[in-house]
Amino acid sequence: MEDILSMVANVGFPIAVAAYLLVRIESRLDGLSASIGELARAVTDMREVI
Repeated sequence: MEDILSMVANVGFPIAVAAYLLVRIESRLDGLSASIGELARAVTDMREVI
């Protein structure tokens, strides 16, 4: 039983930190994806003009 509690204590904290960072970074990744989409459209429009 002590081994299981020790393992949860050792592994649980890194999992919690990783989950927190993923939730926090998710909105930034969504914004980055939108910006890349806008850039792709702008490049396509410029290629059509030239």
